[in-house]
Amino acid sequence: MEEEAADGAGGAPGGAQPPPPPPHRTAACCQGGAKMAVLAYSLGKREINHHFTIRNAKLIALVVVASLLVFHTASRYHGGGDSCEWLLSRGRYLGENVWQPYGCMMHKYKSIEAKTCLAEKRVAFVGDSRIRQLFYSFIKIIDPEQREDGNKHEDISFEEKSSSLNVDFLWYPEANNSMKERLISWTHESSAKPDVVILGAATWSIKLHSGSSETLQQYKVNLTAIAVHLERLAERGEVYWVLQDPVNEEVLSENRKMITNQKLELYNEAAADVLNSSKRNGRSRVKLLAASRQAALETIAQSDDGLHLPESTRNVGAMVLMNSVCNKLLRPIDGSCCQTLPPPNLLQKMAACFFLGSALVFLVLHVLGNNRHRRPVPPDVESLEEKKPATAAVPFGPKAPFHALCRMGVIMGYFYLCDRADVFMKEQKFYTHSTFFIPLVYIFVLGVFYSENSKETKLLNREQTDEWKGWMQLVILIYHISGASAFIPVYMHVRVLVAAYLFQTGYGHFSFFWLKGDFGLYRVCQVLFRLNFLVLVLCVVMDRPYQFYYFVPLVTFWFVVIYAMLAMWPQILQKKANSSGIWHLGVLAKLLGLLMFICFFAFSQGFFASIFSMWPISNLFELNGSINEWWFRWKLDRFAVIHGMLFAFIYLVLQKRQVLSESKGEALFSGRISNLLLFLSIFSFIIYSIWASSCKTKTECNEMHPYISVVQILAFILIRNIPGYARSIYSSFFAWFGKISLELFICQYHIWLAADTKGILVLIPGNPSLNIMVSTFIFVCVAHEISLITNDLAQVVIPKDSVALLKRLGAVGLLSLVVLLLTRGSQSTPGD
Repeated sequence: MEEEAADGAGGAPGGAQPPPPPPHRTAACCQGGAKMAVLAYSLGKREINHHFTIRNAKLIALVVVASLLVFHTASRYHGGGDSCEWLLSRGRYLGENVWQPYGCMMHKYKSIEAKTCLAEKRVAFVGDSRIRQLFYSFIKIIDPEQREDGNKHEDISFEEKSSSLNVDFLWYPEANNSMKERLISWTHESSAKPDVVILGAATWSIKLHSGSSETLQQYKVNLTAIAVHLERLAERGEVYWVLQDPVNEEVLSENRKMITNQKLELYNEAAADVLNSSKRNGRSRVKLLAASRQAALETIAQSDDGLHLPESTRNVGAMVLMNSVCNKLLRPIDGSCCQTLPPPNLLQKMAACFFLGSALVFLVLHVLGNNRHRRPVPPDVESLEEKKPATAAVPFGPKAPFHALCRMGVIMGYFYLCDRADVFMKEQKFYTHSTFFIPLVYIFVLGVFYSENSKETKLLNREQTDEWKGWMQLVILIYHISGASAFIPVYMHVRVLVAAYLFQTGYGHFSFFWLKGDFGLYRVCQVLFRLNFLVLVLCVVMDRPYQFYYFVPLVTFWFVVIYAMLAMWPQILQKKANSSGIWHLGVLAKLLGLLMFICFFAFSQGFFASIFSMWPISNLFELNGSINEWWFRWKLDRFAVIHGMLFAFIYLVLQKRQVLSESKGEALFSGRISNLLLFLSIFSFIIYSIWASSCKTKTECNEMHPYISVVQILAFILIRNIPGYARSIYSSFFAWFGKISLELFICQYHIWLAADTKGILVLIPGNPSLNIMVSTFIFVCVAHEISLITNDLAQVVIPKDSVALLKRLGAVGLLSLVVLLLTRGSQSTPGD
C-alpha cells in the first residue's frame, strides 16, 4: 500500500505541480522507499543465488578443467618448448631485481647449494667483457665474498678447494679461429674437458670493423665452423651460447657508437640461425641463453657506460644458468624449471588402482539399475545444537560410497596433475602491499553485501563462528598466495588468526562435552575422520608425510587432549556442576593441570622430542626426519586451546546464571561495562598493531605471540558480540566459506598454490589476474565437493553400531598404519 501511495504522487497532468504531501504521507514515502531498497537488495541476492548455484558452478569448473587440460597438453607436445627452454628464453620482472621465468619457478641458489651441485666440475666462460661480468656474477653465487679484481683482456681462474670446483674465464672477444682452436682442444680425448661451457661474442667484431655487413657475413661463417665443435662438447656436457644484450645508444662513448641495437639483433639472428641449423636428431644440443637479454631490455638504461649491464641484470643471467645446470641434480621444490618429475611410486599407483576400481564398481552398479538414493543430511559434528533427525532421507544405497570414491578419484587426479605432473605451469610468489590489501578489500565488500539476520543472538552462535572461520580463512589464503609472510606486521596478524582457529577448537569441543556429555566412540571417530580423511588421502596421492599438513595434526592433537582431559575421572558436566558449585573448582583444577602439562612440554624440548620421536607416532610428527617443525608449530600457539576452553567455561557459567543479556538488540552487559570493554578492546587492537609493526624479526615476535594473542582474540569477540545489533546480523558469504574452511586450507597446498605452497599454480599463462580468478573458482568448487564427499563417506566408515564401528576402526587403523609407514617424501616444509 505504501508503494502505491508513492507511485500516486508522481505528478499532475499538464505539468501542474501537486500540493506538498502532509507530513505523515512524507514519512510513508520515505519508509516505502527504504523498504523498496531493502526488497531490491534481497531480490538481487536471491536472483544471483537462484541462477548461480554451487552445482552449476561445479559443472562449469569441470568443463574449464577439461578444456585447460586439453590446451596445456596440446601446447606442451605440439607447440614445442619445455620448462628449461622457457627458463633460458622468456620471463618478466615481478618487481625490482625479482625475475620470473615463463611458466616455471626459479630457485634462488645459496652458496652451499651451488658448491654441492658443481662439486668436482669444471665450468668455462668464453668470450668478451660481457661474458666476464657474467662469470663474476656466477662465482659470487658460489662465494658471495668474491670481488671483481679488475683484470681485463686476460684469462681469470676461480677455484673452490673444498668442493674441487673450477670456474675459468677465457678471453676470446671474437668468434674466430682462436676460439675454434680452443674448442677443438677440448674435444680431444686426452684433454680436460669442461662440464659446462658458456660462450658469447659480437660487440668486439662490430667495434673493430665499424659494423660492416662483411663482418656480419664472416661472423656467420666463423660461427658455422665453431658450431660443429660446440655440438661435440654438448654430447658430454652442457653448452650455452649467450645472445647479445641490448645497449643504451645514448650513453655509449664515441668509439662504441657503431654498436647499435639494430646490429646486435642481426648478430643474434645469425647466431640463432647457425646454431639451430646444426641440430642433430631434430634438436640442437647447444642452448641459447636469451633470458638475460630480455631482462636487460628493461634495465639497460641503468648502465653506466651503455654497454655493460647493471649488476642486478647480470645476477639474473647467472641465476638462470645455475638453475639450468643444477635443478635436475638438486631438485629444489621451489625450482620447477629444468626438472623432470619422478614417476609415481608404488603407493601412488595403488591409490590410482583403488580409485579406478571404485569407479568401475560404481559403473557396474549403475548399469544394473539400482534405485537412486538421496544423500542423507550429515550430522554436524562441530555444532552444539540438537539436529532434527533426517526422516525424509533414505539410507545409503550400495553404490553411494563408490559414487563418492569415484568423485574423489577424479579430484585426486586433478591434484596430481596440478602439482606432481608436468602439465600445468607454476610461478613464484612476489609480495607487494597491493597484492595483499586490494583482494582483502574486495572480499570484505562481498562479505558486507551478503549480510543477513541471525537466527539467534547468543554470543558466538553457530552462524557467527562460521562467519569468523570464513573470513579468517579467506585472509589466510590471500596471505599465502601473495607471499605476505615477508612483511612482518601482516605475518603477526595472521599468526593471531591461526591462534583464533585453535581458540575455537578449545571453545567448541569444551562446550560440546560440557553441555552434552557425549564421550562416546562414535562422536570421537566422526571428528577424527572429518579432520583427517582428506589429509590421509593426500599423503598417499601427493607422497607427503602427515606432518606436512601441519594444521590438521595440530587440531587433531588438541582434540585428543581435550577429550582425554574431560573424559577422565571425574567427568564434570554442566548437569553435575549445577547441583553443586564445588564441581566448578574441579573443572578449573583440570584446566590448571592442562596448563602445567603445556608449560612442562614447552620448557623441555628434549623430553618433547623424545616423546614424539617414538615409533610409531614418529611417522605422524616427523618432517624430513626431524621433529623441529612439529615443535615450532605446537609451541607457537600452545596456550590458544586452553584459552578457548577457559573462555567457554566462564561464558557457559555466566550464561547459566543469567548474568549476560543475549536477547535481540540488547547489549551483552550494562551500558557502562559494555562501553568500557569496547574501549579496551579497540585500544588493544591499536596497541597490538603498533607492536607488530615495530618487531624487527619474526623470532622476536614469535617469542611473545603465545602470551598476547589471546588479547586480540578476546578483543574481537567482545567487539563482535557486545552490541546487540552486531550479534543480530552475520555475513552468509563468510559463513559459507567457514563451513568448508578445513578443505580450503588443505586444498590450497596443491591446486591453488603450487610446488607444495612455494609457488602459484598457472592455469592461464600470460594473464595473472585472469589466472587467479579461474584457479580460485576451481579451487573453491573442489573444496566444497570434498566436504560433501567426506560427509558421505563418514556415514559408511563410521557407523553408529558399536560392533560394526570397532571392526571398521580396526581395518582403517591397519590401513592407516601401512600408509604412514610407506609414506616418506617431502623435502620441503609448508609455508608460513
